[in-house]
Amino acid sequence: MKTRVEVADDDLFGPRNLPYGVFAPEGAGFRVGVRIGEYAIDLAAALEDPVFAEPNLNAFMAQGPRRWREVRNRIRELIDAELPTAAVHLLHDVRTKLPVQIGDYVDFYASIDHATNLGKLFRPDAEPLLPNWRYLPVGYHGRAGTVVVSGTEIVRPRGQRRTASGTPDFGPSQRLDIEAELGFLVGIGSELGTPIDIDEFAEHVFGVALVNDWSARDIQAWEYQPLGPFLGKSFATSLSAWVTPLAALEAARIPLPRQVPEPLPYLRGSQSWGFDIDLAVRWNGQTVAHPPYARMYWSPAQMLAHLTANGAATRTGDLYASGTISGPASDQRGSFIELSWGGADPVMVNGLHRTFLEDGDEVVITASAPGPNSHRIGLAEVRGRIWHARPAP
Repeated sequence: MKTRVEVADDDLFGPRNLPYGVFAPEGAGFRVGVRIGEYAIDLAAALEDPVFAEPNLNAFMAQGPRRWREVRNRIRELIDAELPTAAVHLLHDVRTKLPVQIGDYVDFYASIDHATNLGKLFRPDAEPLLPNWRYLPVGYHGRAGTVVVSGTEIVRPRGQRRTASGTPDFGPSQRLDIEAELGFLVGIGSELGTPIDIDEFAEHVFGVALVNDWSARDIQAWEYQPLGPFLGKSFATSLSAWVTPLAALEAARIPLPRQVPEPLPYLRGSQSWGFDIDLAVRWNGQTVAHPPYARMYWSPAQMLAHLTANGAATRTGDLYASGTISGPASDQRGSFIELSWGGADPVMVNGLHRTFLEDGDEVVITASAPGPNSHRIGLAEVRGRIWHARPAP
């Protein structure tokens, strides 16, 4: 039997988008699928290709850009015609999981507005940007094993926090925060000792997904000097269940803001890899921020070139994220430490003055971007709810 999938012309997840994910119908195992409207299409059944019977996207991503284009074109042909009925499932009838087996995870700090805001908060009597910031995409290595799929409950982390006396105690974070980010997934890796050229970005990166890099600001503030983020960041990073292929974002590509001083030669590319993507952050159902990705100072191509500049290898499934996306306006800040200005200027959420996350709070990050023919496409949400800290061992 055959089925025709119908979606509204203005659906953010129509045939111009087609993000990939991994899902399981009731009573069946996980397999690779593509989302269209409110449906998940089983690609193993639709395309009769065993690579899509895998429980993650890695095997498909490792096939490279030519294969990615072929599959995307074939999916669009099938959707324009008819699909096997057994391949079509309603989204609300399936379970999703982390779409990729994550290799390594790197988080950057690529927003000049976010970096400036934090500089003003942490170093009010000094230049907000540190001397290296305009010369390279600053980043740190995160913990791949705690990247979780959207919808996973987040346990409030415990750690050392500085007290008023200047010495630490140990307990649940009291300044738990979010970071609204865009993640990039490596499809084709690179060999140890071989940097990726900035203009080879699209030959290596498969697609993008929304990220929430949860942050325990009080733990981070005590521990991060002199080596940077550790327990304040490593407890959880949420990733969307659906990955938007780079091809779907072609109409959203824009030039980067002017970079001063001009980057060093290995960070200069001949292609524009800025993206006009608009995010929205909802806190307990109320939209509190609209971070604009178009304002990002460093591009994902520059991030990847810098990540591998020392010869570091990459692998299929590696994830790197942009860092917090913020804009110059107060309602464009992609973290609660910025929105509440370090807690000094609380945000009104459903009639309550709020600064950082409390148990039971839910945060949902969504995004959309220009698509072909003046339509818009959506990036699948990343969602998480805070759960109380587990008792200390």
